[in-house]
Amino acid sequence: MASLFKQPQSLCRSFCRSIHAAPYTTASALDLIRSQPSQYVVATVVGRKYVLAPRDVLTIPRLRDVKVGDVLALDEIHELGSREYTLRGNPTISPSKVKVEATVVEHTKGAMEFIFKKKRRKGYQKTKKHKQTYTRLRIGDIEIPLPSIQPII
Repeated sequence: MASLFKQPQSLCRSFCRSIHAAPYTTASALDLIRSQPSQYVVATVVGRKYVLAPRDVLTIPRLRDVKVGDVLALDEIHELGSREYTLRGNPTISPSKVKVEATVVEHTKGAMEFIFKKKRRKGYQKTKKHKQTYTRLRIGDIEIPLPSIQPII
């Protein structure tokens, strides 16, 4: 009975491999990803990794030194991909191969958080309230520049 279930999986594996041949160079992988209709990146922003696509709105902890309308270049890109292909960096992809920009949309505050402290049998109760500050970023287009060809002089 177990052999009946293993055959379709092995057929699918060999058939699927023949359809999608893996690219051998980074340039050919970038060409394949560039030809796809939509791409995504995995980038580090303020010490955390996020999966980002164009026109996403990303909420991160407050960035004090930026203003609304500033454009930030995301330089720590760990992975670039599309529906069918993925290119991973070791540990990051060079900023010359992939360019992603984010625009600061607003500085905002989160919901009111209540911190309640109490000590048993002492009558001590204390409530602290605060709102966490956040910055919202709008992710721009993912640009995969064509390799520049150096003229021979």
